[in-house]
Amino acid sequence: MQNFEAIKEVLKKESRLIQLPAQGKVVFVGDTHGDLEATETVLNLYLKPGYTLVFLGDYVDRGKYSRENIELLLKKKLEAPNQIFLLLGNHEGYPFVPFSGADFWYSLSKEEMIIFKEIFSLLPWVAVTSNGIMAVHALPPDLEEEDIEEIEPGKMHWYRMLWGEFVDRVGSYLGERWGRPIYGLTYFERALRQFKCKIIIRAHQTKLIPFMFEDRCLTLATSNTYEEYERIIAIADLENQNIKTAKDLEIISI
Repeated sequence: MQNFEAIKEVLKKESRLIQLPAQGKVVFVGDTHGDLEATETVLNLYLKPGYTLVFLGDYVDRGKYSRENIELLLKKKLEAPNQIFLLLGNHEGYPFVPFSGADFWYSLSKEEMIIFKEIFSLLPWVAVTSNGIMAVHALPPDLEEEDIEEIEPGKMHWYRMLWGEFVDRVGSYLGERWGRPIYGLTYFERALRQFKCKIIIRAHQTKLIPFMFEDRCLTLATSNTYEEYERIIAIADLENQNIKTAKDLEIISI
């Protein structure tokens, strides 16, 4: 792919917090992890007028076609910058917080690693809608502690957004599991207030529980690398002001 500089210029125009359109429909896509077929299916079905696509991160590693997957997404982002939004996932944050099993990153030359680090460092972190939906890779940041535009890559709040997990229990910070910070209902409800939202849509979680917190938290996986789960996407009507839980969305297996 030869348009890296053009892609960077497009991404530089976006803030860390994306305000999605108030009309049409939005398609939320979970981790694709090198599942090129999943990405192609979503693009073929929904990259059309009236739809906005929000991918929730983790485009690389685990699957067979990491490079093809991320390059297709970046190509489409360049072609339709206001219709496709690519949120940052923890697997795109490898240059800041290395981890094992990063086969995409292991395959890159030093020059390629620099290029992808620069691109991924420009990806947005959170997307919100005017009718009360918030999308993030893992956990929302705590805006009582730090403004989202001031969060530093690799630091605590950034790590929470990309690596954190929810459990359906009362509480805020509930410890760690495999190095991942765990948060409960108290933190979830605080995030809803801070972002003035009713629902959080996310990906990332290894032990997938699709609906949590009285169905107000939806966790998606959209990759064939999660063999025990169907590839799921969620579609919301951006003009519907009556959405109260994630079960008011259209949940589709692709």
